[in-house]
Amino acid sequence: VDRAFPRTPRGALKISRTVRPGAARGPRARPGPALTPSPPVPQLVALAAFICFAASGARGAYTALAGMETVITLLFLLLYLFRLDARMRFFFWPLADIFNSVIAALFLLVVALFALIIKTNKGTLAGGVLGLILLVLCIVDAVLLCKKIRIDRTRGRSAPAK
Repeated sequence: VDRAFPRTPRGALKISRTVRPGAARGPRARPGPALTPSPPVPQLVALAAFICFAASGARGAYTALAGMETVITLLFLLLYLFRLDARMRFFFWPLADIFNSVIAALFLLVVALFALIIKTNKGTLAGGVLGLILLVLCIVDAVLLCKKIRIDRTRGRSAPAK
């Protein structure tokens, strides 16, 4: 297990796409955002969007997209956390992760905007807002991965000698 991965910017972004950090637990917990880092509580952003869409009786596309985003992001998080990308070198995982982020961002844009425009009830509206938050996180994830690939490429064998 790569214990350092959750502390990297990419790891934090993957976790933020799936896990929303909450306030500290216990008798001294204060309402509002936590000022110090706390362990993530099981409030999944994509899962919350899925639940909002499912509970509101929204169309199947809304629910299916939120559910797929939850599962795919969790699989990529586990892939990097258990260093399976280093073991399975036959596939360039960062590029697959970029494609996932870009395609998910496009689908989330369409679905979230439709959910916000239609807003049949408060559950659909909440799912649309969470979809827009996921959209921003997908775009940031794709940009960070592009920068990482660009940096790793210049450090590789193809870099000119000094």
